[in-house]
Amino acid sequence: MITNLTQEDLINFENDVAETFNKGLIKAPVHLYSNNEQQLISIFKNIKKEDWVCCTWRSHYQCLLKGVPQDQVKEEILKGHSISLCFPEYKVISSAIVGGIIPIALGLAKASKGEHVWCFIGDMTAQTGTFHECHHYVCAWNLPITFIIEDNNKSVCTDTRKVWNNDIDFLENENDDYYNIPKETYYKVIYYKYENRYPHAGAGQRVQF
Repeated sequence: MITNLTQEDLINFENDVAETFNKGLIKAPVHLYSNNEQQLISIFKNIKKEDWVCCTWRSHYQCLLKGVPQDQVKEEILKGHSISLCFPEYKVISSAIVGGIIPIALGLAKASKGEHVWCFIGDMTAQTGTFHECHHYVCAWNLPITFIIEDNNKSVCTDTRKVWNNDIDFLENENDDYYNIPKETYYKVIYYKYENRYPHAGAGQRVQF
C-alpha cells in the first residue's frame, strides 16, 4: 500500500470537492466517486510505487491512493482538470475520452521494464471494441497489465444492461460471457460493482459555467 488513506479520508475529499463545485468555485465539470472506497483501497494494496495507474475521467481516488498529495489534486481540480488528471511524476495518468486510456495503458505495458500497469475502466467502456481488441492483445502477449472494470451499470445516464439486452453480472456466473472474455484470461481483469450516489458529472446542483 503506497498511502495510509482510509475510507473516511477518501469520502471527505470527495465531499469537499462536491461542496466546492456546488459553490461555483470550479469552472469545469467534475466526476465524483462514492461507495467504492473499500474496493479501491483493497486493489491498491497490490499496486506498487513504480507501477503505472491509468484512469478515466473519474480518477480522484486513484490519484490520492497512488500518493499524489491531496492539496495537489485539489489544486488541479480547481483549475478545471478534474476529468483529465495527470501526474506523470507519480505514474498516474487519465483520459476523458471513452476508451482513450486503454491503448495508452497497453503501450505502457508493452514498453514496461518491470512495472505493472493498472487500467481502470467503466462497464460500458468494457463493451467497446477498443477494450476487446486491447484485452485480446495483452493476453496474447502476456503483457504486465490488469484491467479493473468498475461497474456502476451506467454510461452517463444510460443503463448498460438495457443497451446490451443482458442482465448477467460479469465473473459472477461460471457460464457468464457478458464481456466475452475467455475464462483462461480472467487473471487480466478485476471486476467490482458499486452504486455511485453522485450523478455522472457534478455534485447534484446545477452550476452555470
